[in-house]
Amino acid sequence: MNTTLGPSSGEPEHTYMVIMQKRDILQLGGSAVDGAIATLLCTSIINPQSMGIGGGSIFTIREQSGKVRIINARETVPKAFKTDLLAMCSTTTQPMEAAHWIGVPGDIRGYEQAHKLYGRLPWASLFEPTIKMAREGVPIPYVLSRFLTLLSKEKPESPLRQLFQNKQGELLKEGDIVRFEKLADTLEIIAKHGADALYVGDIAKELVSDIQNAGGTISLEDLRSFRASEFGAWEVTLGEYDMYFPPPPAGGATLSFILNTMQGFNLSSASLEGDEKVLTFQRYVETCKFANSLKKFMKDPKFASQAEAVEIIQKHFADKVRAKISPDRTYDASYYNNTPYLDSHGTTHVSVLAEDGMAVSVTSTINHIFGSRILSPKTGILLNNELADFCGKTDQIHAGEQPPSSMSPVILYSPSQKHTVVIGASGGSMITTGVALTLMNFLWFNKTLQDSISAPVVFVDSKNVLNFEPLFDKIVLESLYKIGHEVKVPKMFYNVVNAVSKENNCIEAVSDSRKNGKAAGY
Repeated sequence: MNTTLGPSSGEPEHTYMVIMQKRDILQLGGSAVDGAIATLLCTSIINPQSMGIGGGSIFTIREQSGKVRIINARETVPKAFKTDLLAMCSTTTQPMEAAHWIGVPGDIRGYEQAHKLYGRLPWASLFEPTIKMAREGVPIPYVLSRFLTLLSKEKPESPLRQLFQNKQGELLKEGDIVRFEKLADTLEIIAKHGADALYVGDIAKELVSDIQNAGGTISLEDLRSFRASEFGAWEVTLGEYDMYFPPPPAGGATLSFILNTMQGFNLSSASLEGDEKVLTFQRYVETCKFANSLKKFMKDPKFASQAEAVEIIQKHFADKVRAKISPDRTYDASYYNNTPYLDSHGTTHVSVLAEDGMAVSVTSTINHIFGSRILSPKTGILLNNELADFCGKTDQIHAGEQPPSSMSPVILYSPSQKHTVVIGASGGSMITTGVALTLMNFLWFNKTLQDSISAPVVFVDSKNVLNFEPLFDKIVLESLYKIGHEVKVPKMFYNVVNAVSKENNCIEAVSDSRKNGKAAGY
């Protein structure tokens, strides 16, 4: 039986060799977790604008026995933070770029915990391909090149700008070589000495020094005390499938609510024909408007009750909301109890399915594009701006708290069909739409996995504006506009979905073509 790896979101075409290296991890006898960690590390230098070891991640892991475990390494609020931080939240589309938005990074602690539980190959071997590429340099991929223009306003002395500019001070272009030499040094030390090198060793001192020099508040004690958490997955039933997902602060409960609600409309392939297609998407976007109002309940359970989050994944809750959805009308924000917030567009997702039956769905992020835009010059680590995820969703934050997230690494399993689907997405706030529409296409509209992922999507942003992908059905778009929805067609869409499906002995891996993604197997 083949082993199949669905690589990280946004893996460019000319880095197909990176995915081959990750496939090699599995061929060398590595576990699905080994493959996932190695892929995430490599992606951190291919898509540094979206993820890296200065961020956090959440793993959903299905063991050979069928047990599903969550490893949560999402960033946390440092012990000392600006008391007026929430008052500084942006009310525009401008990202929040400053050191005071940096959360305590969790990625490497998460990788460490996952490897201790499920790793087979030596820890250091997972780092070797990335260290080599970081030192030798990699060509700037198309996707990264599009985002580098955002750095044009950075000061010339900015470490982040200096990383991505040539000797003449010009920003690098697609195909130019970029080297991550400081990051390679850091990764080499972590590979040799383990996660403690980053959290209690000399790297920790250098990282804290750079963060504090930039105006941040993270301390050595914040790094020393960070721990990845581990617990069982939450579960909902979707027809013949059981869907497993991480509880809050991850966004799986919101995804579950959308699917529970839409399932009650008895969808089929006929739901995408003629007038039924308009009705289906009217119901979907209205469901998403209600879902936006529920994101404030995706709170860290250490600091808030999970009662609301538990309630919204129940069938009876979906029934109540479904009854409020009109086939030909939309409403203002108060109807959905929705508070606008700044949408994020970062993250990377990896889906892995190994021949022994183990499956891994993992999402990693530094939040907004280039995170806080603070690059540690001593370590080469690009820091997150994860604390911005509190904006619009709470009126109080606590030291040690993890911010709400849209990340939804999920695994579905049908006992009757012996069918496994490992799926997740990147795209920040667009994650929920990407995964929800893919699963609706695949489970209910009878589309192939490839067609399910590539189908154009509509994203309902935090202001309840409908954002249509350029190739979306114009008749549906115009019909929803006539109903009263505010609509727009952005030039750039950030949602990218990756999935691996196994039914009996048939395996299919699909990596989203929106960012030139690639899948690999053997």
